[in-house]
Formats: sequence, structure tokens, C-alpha cells
Amino acid sequence: MARFFGRYEHTLDDKGRVTLPAKFRVAFERSGYLTQFHDGCLALWTPEEFEQQMASMQQRAAGGRGDRNLARVWAAGSHEVETDRQGRMAIPAHLREYAGLQGDVLVHGAIDRVELWDPTRWEEKVKPEEIRLTEGIDE
Repeated sequence: MARFFGRYEHTLDDKGRVTLPAKFRVAFERSGYLTQFHDGCLALWTPEEFEQQMASMQQRAAGGRGDRNLARVWAAGSHEVETDRQGRMAIPAHLREYAGLQGDVLVHGAIDRVELWDPTRWEEKVKPEEIRLTEGIDE
């Protein structure tokens, strides 16, 4: 099972591609799956982790209308992606729009997945927790 950590700053090229950090590329040599994710970021899953996510969504779809719609939206917004020889991965336009990716892209490991963020959105989301960490506050 692949594990991801670290933070890397990259830029979208004019074709909507981002370069994956070399450290992450091995896990995505065959392919990966890019999905909409919590808080307005994109998640890049290995094929094995994506299968687990699909099973989870399939179970949710058996619930009420809201869960079925969530599973539908998630599945419709999921894309299989490949990296080229330079480690670049094309991000579909609607996923770039969802995550607000226009120029700079923060690529970071999130244990079982890689996340792609608009740097400003990332800063807004994590600033309170960074303060907690700096001040040593546990809760």
C-alpha cells in the first residue's frame, strides 16, 4: 500500500497539466484516478485505493437520495489519468474549475492519496491547524 507525504509547489502548464513530484510517480506508473474531494481539492488515488473508494461509494449509494446523488456526482467527476515521461498529468477542465486551479498548484501527500490544491484555498483551510500545531494546542 502506497503512502504519501510531503509538500511540493508546481504550476499548471498551458495545456492544463501538472508535474507530479518524482517521489510520487512510481505509484502512478500504470495510472491513477483523479476525483473531486473534500474542501475543494482534488484527490489522486492509486488504482488500489480508488477501488476501495468505489466500494465505499457503492455502499453509500444504497442509502437515501442524498447519498445516491453524492455517489453519482463523485463517479461522474472521477477520471482515470496517466503521467507522461516527464511526469506530467493532464487535469480535465471541470476538475481544474472545481478546485480553482489556474496557475500555481500545491501537490501534497495526504497519507493514502495525493491532493492537489489552489495554494490560497489551502492556506485558508489549514491556517487554524498550523496555529494549533505551533502553539501546542491538542484540541
